[in-house]
Amino acid sequence: MKHLLADLEQLNDFDEIIDVRSPLEYAIDHIPGAINAPVLNDEERVRVGTLYSQVSPFEASRIGAAIVARNIARHLETTFVDRPQGWRPLVYCWRGGKRSGSMTVMFNMIGWRARQLNGGYKRYRGATLLALDTLPTTLRCVVLVGPTGSGKTRLLHALESAGAQTLDLEHLASHRGSLLGAVPGVPQPSQKRFDTLLAARLRALDTTRPVFVEAESRKIGAVALPPALLQAMHQGACIEVVCTPEDRAAFLQQDYAQLFDNADWLKEQLQRLLGLHSRDVIKGWLQMVDEGRRMDLASDLISRHYDPAYARSGHAHYTQLPQAMQMTFRPNDADVVEQARALLAAMQMEAMQVKAMQIRTT
Repeated sequence: MKHLLADLEQLNDFDEIIDVRSPLEYAIDHIPGAINAPVLNDEERVRVGTLYSQVSPFEASRIGAAIVARNIARHLETTFVDRPQGWRPLVYCWRGGKRSGSMTVMFNMIGWRARQLNGGYKRYRGATLLALDTLPTTLRCVVLVGPTGSGKTRLLHALESAGAQTLDLEHLASHRGSLLGAVPGVPQPSQKRFDTLLAARLRALDTTRPVFVEAESRKIGAVALPPALLQAMHQGACIEVVCTPEDRAAFLQQDYAQLFDNADWLKEQLQRLLGLHSRDVIKGWLQMVDEGRRMDLASDLISRHYDPAYARSGHAHYTQLPQAMQMTFRPNDADVVEQARALLAAMQMEAMQVKAMQIRTT
């Protein structure tokens, strides 16, 4: 079987990546781009595992082999029925064992040039964790800092449209980052899935260019940022995003439109803030939801909840915040991309002035 093994460095050498683990394993995390063709479904995996621990490894192997053979046959008649003769798939399971080995051998008997990932998903997971430890140290982060409602995410997207390099952590986490940041009907990825998506994005970044990223806490909803990335952000240059109270309230109303449109869900989220706010305050917010007073609710959340939380955070861990460039941002205007371009031009001008000053003093 050694001649049928492939290493992680060869991931891009194949036509397709096949994850033969169970649907639940695949849902928790998988190699980006891999399709799921389980040789044991969730129930079958439990059954074989129980036989292995409670009866005997031989009995588990005998029954498991029969199930695997039937599932591979079904995939050949359905999932892979249209694959051409020269097809080159990479197959993996948890540790590069029997599940992926069985499919790899069968594929090669057919005539496909299949290979088995050496070490399986476990080795890929190890490479992901290593990337999260090492890649952030190569980044030159520019952090957008500002209170909730100042439009930092919209500015981040505008910067990307203007040609800047960005890292959208909230998009990867499927969460806006605040206590009301959950997206209705959109579950967050597992921690492992978030790690995989983040590592893939970090690998794609150009380390010779600055990376614009929004200031975040240690956790975005239920998922945690890797310590190395947090450190890179804390040490990065800062842009302080300034926005008028009126613009902030209007922006929050727009940005949270999905929440306001789902009144029952929004009220449930607001009630979770009990303990941070009095029952009377919560009751007032619930009444605003029922009465459709969106602007009033947005303004009250900013003044009573978001701004005090922002003030408590202090952002002392952002070491370059005292030297931050300030940007007055109008997040509700149609020219957000032009505003982003103006910011990039101002940053370039400042960098040139700093360089000229350094030359004069040497």
